[in-house]
Amino acid sequence: MTPSAASPGPGAPGLDIPAVTVTPGDTATTSLTVRNDSDIVEAYSLEVVGDCAPWTTVVPARVSLYPHTSETVTIRLEPPRSPEIRAGEMPLAVRVLPAEHPESVRVPETTVHIGEFRELRTELAPRRRRGWLRGRYRLAVQNQGNTPAQLGFTAGQAGEELAFAFNPAKPKLEPGESAEVGLRVRTGKPVWFGAQKVWPFTVDAADDRDQDEQPAPYDHGVQAPLDAEFVQIPIFPKWLLALLAILLALLIAWFALVRPAVRSAAKDAADEAIQARPTTGGQQTPGGGSGGASGGAGGASPSAGAGSGATGGGTGGGGSGGTSGGGSSGQSSQTIDVQATTGQTKTGTYTVPKNSVFGVTDIVIANFQGDEGVLTINFGDRKITTIGMETFRNQDYHWVTPIKIPEGETVSITVTCDKPGTPATGRQAAGCHEVLNVSGVLSTTDQ
Repeated sequence: MTPSAASPGPGAPGLDIPAVTVTPGDTATTSLTVRNDSDIVEAYSLEVVGDCAPWTTVVPARVSLYPHTSETVTIRLEPPRSPEIRAGEMPLAVRVLPAEHPESVRVPETTVHIGEFRELRTELAPRRRRGWLRGRYRLAVQNQGNTPAQLGFTAGQAGEELAFAFNPAKPKLEPGESAEVGLRVRTGKPVWFGAQKVWPFTVDAADDRDQDEQPAPYDHGVQAPLDAEFVQIPIFPKWLLALLAILLALLIAWFALVRPAVRSAAKDAADEAIQARPTTGGQQTPGGGSGGASGGAGGASPSAGAGSGATGGGTGGGGSGGTSGGGSSGQSSQTIDVQATTGQTKTGTYTVPKNSVFGVTDIVIANFQGDEGVLTINFGDRKITTIGMETFRNQDYHWVTPIKIPEGETVSITVTCDKPGTPATGRQAAGCHEVLNVSGVLSTTDQ
């Protein structure tokens, strides 16, 4: 329908444009009748102006008319399928410019009704997630329609093993707007052992319109439902079960085989040590030897000509440490504690009492702070050992045959402190602190 307008005056065309409806992605046309009411031949240039100009054309774009004649041109509208072309009404204007009388330019207008279309683009990442009980996914949604969309989400699964939660549950998106929705998937029961389980599911997003509303024929809707998987892994993997079985077998082997053998070997070693050590005077050792202290370094029994014979009342075969028939002996343990500051040398001593002989069998040195420096141990005039303190924390020495120290002689420990260590408190000590424990048999002698 192309109605004609009244004559606008000399050289001016008669113009009128009917309203038109178009949907983005489709094509629509309307018409414009140009009439020359002047008395001369006139040429007219036609150009679309306004918001519709980028996607509207006039065919033909130029016409020449004899006086009192007219021609109808076609206006073609081809809006792209884009969220930028919003649904609603838009003005359409065509500028008609006469070549001979440019001052008579006319701009007729009409209204273009932009139809609605709805389209969503969705993407789920990752498509496969692993976990013990739950998995998290990201659902990216973009409204590519030209009208606002109130979104709703549904998740589907063949069974009822999975529970789904969307956050936010129903976002609203303007045309061209994007949003990211979090999806949490959770299983009801853990898998303790065995193989992993794969739970496939789908996610669907749609415009949450009233159910009674029917979509327009041009409504492309949304993409097909998105496929995803949740892989539920067992709490205890197979290799852990194999490791536990191996450890259990080793534990059984320890209690059944190794432990009895170790205890038997330890008992035999203890029995040998007891037989080799001297006993108190007048008593017999398990091997049947004499209980008197020997004079020699090897701890041998007294010779036949050295004492009174079987009674053992005489002195031993030689050293000053032998006990007399009226003497006594017993186990003794002494502790020497030495503390020194950095750069200082200090000595701690223990003096053997009068009328006594100290037979040393064991010493234990404790460097519990981890100090650095030099430590020397002497029995009387005899230097037993010199040790770098940084090389040990605890050190012990043992003698089967006692080292005998007569009365008035000393057991001494000399400490040269180079650097205090750090004890278990975690703070460096103010000075070096060493402890010597010396054990053996203390025997009294008659004058």
